[in-house]
Amino acid sequence: MSLVMKYKDIIVIVPTLNNDLTIQNVVDDILSFGYKVIVIDDGYTNPVSNFLKQNDNVTIIRHEKNRGKGEAILSGAKKAKELGYEYFASLDGDGQHMASEIKKLQNTISKENQIIIGARNFDIANVPNGSKFGRWFSNFWACWDTGYKITDSLSGFRIYPISILDLPYKTSKFDWEMEVLVRHAWAGNEIVETVIECYYPKAEERVSHFRKFEDTMAIVWVHVQMLPIKWTNMFLNLFRRKNK
Repeated sequence: MSLVMKYKDIIVIVPTLNNDLTIQNVVDDILSFGYKVIVIDDGYTNPVSNFLKQNDNVTIIRHEKNRGKGEAILSGAKKAKELGYEYFASLDGDGQHMASEIKKLQNTISKENQIIIGARNFDIANVPNGSKFGRWFSNFWACWDTGYKITDSLSGFRIYPISILDLPYKTSKFDWEMEVLVRHAWAGNEIVETVIECYYPKAEERVSHFRKFEDTMAIVWVHVQMLPIKWTNMFLNLFRRKNK
């Protein structure tokens, strides 16, 4: 079986928190392309199960208390593994990501165990300026830590292998999306990007749980914690080369 064929059999995970106005449309969009969906209700005020239409192709997992986006994705990944999937796509519940672009990520796969990032086009209207700066800042450190050219390390639209469940994590919120890239790369696995189209609603319609200062600092802290490990590995590699 070819890699592309294997990745056709994926499930889509949607971590969501209080996206009451958009989550139904997001799920319907995904279902229209033939994918099954796992919705992670990460502590909704009004539980998703109260208003999301029942569908045999939709599984809802609820966190009674908000545990963070990283924990939500990992909960979905565990369920995907339980259902027999080796890979899954993850996209946000705010309507920014379009299910029509999942195929583009699938077609980017060239070998086993890659993370595929859907890199957003920021040269369009309605893109928050904070997102532009945050992306640049995060990308610099993502490239440094992983060794890969990454232009949108903050994108939540990705395909993951189930093997990410085997990695150790110290984070659980938005910063997890950075940590998983670093630890995946350090485990000897590849990260690949493909450019996608996405939709940014007008500011008054936008629902975001990303806190510009707190979550940016959390991402910085991920890199601060990783630096000693990276330097140690660099030193050990140099030592091994000298002793060959």
